[in-house]
Amino acid sequence: MILPIVAYGDPILRTVGKDISPDYPGLAKLIEDMWETMYYSSGVGLAAPQIGRDIRLFVVDSSQIFENLEEDEKDKYPDGPGIKQVFINAHIVKLNGEEWAYNEGCLSIPKIREDIFRHEEVTLEYVDEHFESHTKTFNGISARIILHEYDHIEGKLFIDYLKPLKRKLLKGKLDDITRGKVRVDYKMSFPK
Repeated sequence: MILPIVAYGDPILRTVGKDISPDYPGLAKLIEDMWETMYYSSGVGLAAPQIGRDIRLFVVDSSQIFENLEEDEKDKYPDGPGIKQVFINAHIVKLNGEEWAYNEGCLSIPKIREDIFRHEEVTLEYVDEHFESHTKTFNGISARIILHEYDHIEGKLFIDYLKPLKRKLLKGKLDDITRGKVRVDYKMSFPK
């Protein structure tokens, strides 16, 4: 089932997610719905807070980015062909490498894209959809998407990395999103 994406301004997007246990109600269906919602919305990642759940769960499919790159661009990123993965109860162990800029957007903040600096590499502890534990290092585009989605379960948004002046310049657009004055081709829920 395709779920509505929670729009900027909803307090759930500023909530730190809680760890969950394997008996979380309807978890398999929730993960299935998150994949369906993410693909329907043309996203490459989706975190539970974006669909109104205050839990530490997100999905990432960075392989879509590699499918759309030109052959000569694929060499720029060390993580090709990308990953498709579920992350539950993720916690960062370590950040490594130089910070690099990439033009990011967010389904919860439509029509706004900005260059955001993030580390080249992240090591995470997490469990997968079968609640098997992993400690794994990701780099390149996959690391960037993971860090973006990880921020969501920490109550943080990509616009938080912008300088105050830039955020001030975006205030009107952000206010419009909160009020539902934005047109997108996917379902959204706006703050009451």
